[in-house]
Amino acid sequence: MAATYRLGVARRAVNVLVRAFLRAGLGPPRTYLLGVRGRKSGRLRTTPVTLVEEGGRRWLVAPYGEVGWVKNARAAGAVTLRRGRRAETRRIVELGPEEAAPVLRRYVTEVPITRPFFDARPTSDLTAFRAEAPRHPVFRLE
Repeated sequence: MAATYRLGVARRAVNVLVRAFLRAGLGPPRTYLLGVRGRKSGRLRTTPVTLVEEGGRRWLVAPYGEVGWVKNARAAGAVTLRRGRRAETRRIVELGPEEAAPVLRRYVTEVPITRPFFDARPTSDLTAFRAEAPRHPVFRLE
């Protein structure tokens, strides 16, 4: 059974550190500071995210399920990715289970810290990842 995400004190502290590194242009590869306006408050919300990148294409994965940034991104239809002084705003398109499955498998393989939140393992077939897709939204960056 997959773990349920809880934003506790330790995770908040890590996010503060990662945000600071990303603002300085440092941090793990493919990791960005995602910015999106709150769908109710209109305030800019930021959170660190790790993208899946392949052949010039990029996807944004929600490893912890339908958290706040996912709902805000759906409502906005676009997100801003920052790393250091570079910022880019991209339109997003949510993928269906068929398209999301290979992206989710790659994400679980490349970002091992999120594996407890998935029932599927890196060695699982695409059927297992299709079953995961409704719980882990995937967005293609346009």
